[in-house]
Amino acid sequence: MKPYHLAAICLALVTATHTAGTGADTKQWTATPAPAGKSTPGPDDRTSFDLEGDPGTVFQDKLSVVNTGDTARSLDVRADGSWITLAARTVKIPARTRADVPFAVAVPADAAPGAHPGALVVSGEGRQVRVPLAVRVAGAALPALAVEHVRVSREGGGAVIRYALVNRGNTALAPRLDIRADGLFGTVLRRTATGVPARLAPGRSVRLAERWADAPRLDSVRVRLTATAPGGARATASGSYTPLPWLFPALGGLAAVLAAAVLLLVRRSRRARSAGAAA
Repeated sequence: MKPYHLAAICLALVTATHTAGTGADTKQWTATPAPAGKSTPGPDDRTSFDLEGDPGTVFQDKLSVVNTGDTARSLDVRADGSWITLAARTVKIPARTRADVPFAVAVPADAAPGAHPGALVVSGEGRQVRVPLAVRVAGAALPALAVEHVRVSREGGGAVIRYALVNRGNTALAPRLDIRADGLFGTVLRRTATGVPARLAPGRSVRLAERWADAPRLDSVRVRLTATAPGGARATASGSYTPLPWLFPALGGLAAVLAAAVLLLVRRSRRARSAGAAA
């Protein structure tokens, strides 16, 4: 995204008309969205920035930092989100004064529809205040998930199920992944995977591993992974697991040898009966 240049980068200092309270306030400064024309934010003002528009939209707003103390202070301001451009990264506020920090949010032309969270963070004097900012981009949301690169391997006394979870859609997802393993004698594993991210951004892929401590040692297992997310996204993938890969071919070979031996004995028995009958 090309950096957005504010038409007017300024820091508006507005003298606050505070009346000292009866008790001492340990919070000597506050940070909130700019109030509607008042010297200090009130109970009816915004507590977060909620913006909504089409891809390519540029929003402009202000963050208010109020110094409620009797001494001037300098605070740091940063943006948690790549679309946000701040007019200043440091704000110096005289005693009992409000400083408004302008900022812009430039939504890329190819931004995916849906909610995109962020924040403005003010810090100083051992404190940090995070003011949430959310941009909802208009458009049809297309949720899509994929489970890829499933591999089950023996490790230690158990096994590890490795896989990749991919957001193939255009909106952020909150995925859930269920694991089921079926062997020759029934289901041997059924549980919800741990470590799955609470939010998976569009186009993002994460590689995950699920430990299976009590994996069978003498069974051939089919492991099936099913990923779901609110909005209808669903995907499945599977992988096989045989802890002793030589065991089943060896058993198959032994069975073939035994079958051949039985067949040979049957033929000899028939020949012997035929010879006896002829005599």
